[in-house]
Amino acid sequence: MTTTPAPRALLQAMFQAAIEAAQPSHCIPPHLPPAPKGRLIVIGAGKASAAMAQAVERHWPGQLSGLVVTRYGYAVPCERIEIVEASHPVPDAAGMQAAQRMLELVANLQADDTVLCLISGGGSSLLALPLDGIGLEDKQALNRALLASGATIGEMNCVRRHLSAIKGGRLAAACHPAQVVTLAISDVPGDKLGDIASGPTVGDATTCEDALAIVRRYGITLPDSLRAVLESGRGESVKPGDPRLACTQTTLVATPQMALEAAAQVARAAGVTPYILGDSLEGEARDVGKVMAGIALQTAVRGQPFPAPCVLLSGGETTVTVRGNGRGGRNVEFLLALGIALDGHTGIHALAGDTDGVDGQEEIAGALLAPDTLQRAWALGIKPRDSLDNNDGHGFFQALGDAVITGPTLTNVNDFRAILIT
Repeated sequence: MTTTPAPRALLQAMFQAAIEAAQPSHCIPPHLPPAPKGRLIVIGAGKASAAMAQAVERHWPGQLSGLVVTRYGYAVPCERIEIVEASHPVPDAAGMQAAQRMLELVANLQADDTVLCLISGGGSSLLALPLDGIGLEDKQALNRALLASGATIGEMNCVRRHLSAIKGGRLAAACHPAQVVTLAISDVPGDKLGDIASGPTVGDATTCEDALAIVRRYGITLPDSLRAVLESGRGESVKPGDPRLACTQTTLVATPQMALEAAAQVARAAGVTPYILGDSLEGEARDVGKVMAGIALQTAVRGQPFPAPCVLLSGGETTVTVRGNGRGGRNVEFLLALGIALDGHTGIHALAGDTDGVDGQEEIAGALLAPDTLQRAWALGIKPRDSLDNNDGHGFFQALGDAVITGPTLTNVNDFRAILIT
């Protein structure tokens, strides 16, 4: 007879399994390209890119060289591939310089050469190379405005692509006529290639007008330099079918769905039936929390749509429209809204966290929720609804000792949510 672990331990084991499934050491080696007749140049960007580069080095017998840029604190030792660290989620000069050097590295290649591009979530901020006439300060201001606006990741990346000298297929175009092999770890809903690091090696069907419509939709004030680029059409990206993209191929080596399936295996082994509700859920984090609470309560009270014990798993990327001045992130915002809606119902526990180890701008992955969470908060004089109104999810869960801190995970397949109904 299987003994079910304590809820907290089971939730943490599932989260760890999801992270482990997306580790570059597992998912990169099976997808390495054959050795080219010419040179192999490795480039890349994202929170997982350094670990991806290390996996390439350990499994590539021939000569190689290259450069990847990752988030501060996410570098790992490499001997032949240079690792640069830069800022995320707001870009900095280090990322801009790395992007410029990357374009220089792939200039003047030949058809016999291969560029191996390692792309993961976070690459949009880390590959920050504005088009001519745009200052880094303007891009930083736009990034902050987009992050606070409630725009989806697809909408944010559409705007970014049309103000960049390297995103939206431009990096692949710069590699022409070399072969370009992209290995990508997806962190975006629907695994849309153009949204993973804003698609530096894939064609982009969206337009400058699409980007302007998004800016108008969310009431974002654009600096004159950025508006001029979009209104003139000068920021148009490289389109699908462009001949410079003819020798490119992209493989998804890890996805949110793979991570959820790994978590589901842990649940089954513990005698708990898993149900994956979706790997690409979007929307305001607090609204998703309310909806998930409704499903969890129906399951706990009426055995519908699933019998207990079970765990409801989901992934994707919610958004937060920032109205308060607390310390928050989309996962703890979701979890706090979930807890308020559950109102201390017995037998329902949950974990929500970002698989990269950083929820929002905090070095905290997420948090745990238990039936007594609200009661413990009130005992400390903390009002849960006030914390939610102030976007202070991290402050709330840290005060209770329920924050989940992983440190740099060296991968990123986006949000992980598990609601355990015992």
